[in-house]
Amino acid sequence: MEKRLKYILLELARHLPYSIFGISLGIIALGILTFFAILIGSQERMPQASETLFHVFHPIHILFSAVATTAMFWKHEKRLLKAIVVGFAGSVGICSLSDIFFPFVGGTLLGAPIRLHICLIETPGLILPFAMTGILAGLVANQSFEHSFEYSHAAHVFISSMASILYLTGFSAIDWIHSLGQVSIITIVAVMIPCCTSDIVFPLACVHRRCDHD
Repeated sequence: MEKRLKYILLELARHLPYSIFGISLGIIALGILTFFAILIGSQERMPQASETLFHVFHPIHILFSAVATTAMFWKHEKRLLKAIVVGFAGSVGICSLSDIFFPFVGGTLLGAPIRLHICLIETPGLILPFAMTGILAGLVANQSFEHSFEYSHAAHVFISSMASILYLTGFSAIDWIHSLGQVSIITIVAVMIPCCTSDIVFPLACVHRRCDHD
């Protein structure tokens, strides 16, 4: 148990710089989009545009998460059914926390009217194909997993950052630019905890204790 905990902490420390980079890039990207919306006088359409973009980034986030979660588990334990369950729960479940629940709670705490929109319930056809494709990719990606995981984790964090902020701006009336400090904190909490849990902690915690971490 102690060995596994040390391994998880080591993995978290290794991926911290990639996480910070991904979050910063997500905030910058949305800032650029907002700048151009203001420039062309279409800022009143930002909520609609954000909601549309959210439905692009959220399923892509699930895809990346399913790949990373499944590959991390499959690297340490070769049990197909368990890998599929871990990959699905670690992607769909944890991504919903990151992209929807945490931004919803954050927006509520900021006093902004915000609508709860759970894609798995309202649009399952949008979510399930991405989850299953990611699980399949995670099962076959183990050959290059060691060399690509840090970069896929950074991409995963960037996509998660975009999805979280887009949910805030698409499903609430928050003025995110003038609440940038609070929005940044919400994004960091919404991204760091679920993404690192999904990619690293959850799959390793599900590995049988006698399996090696080589």
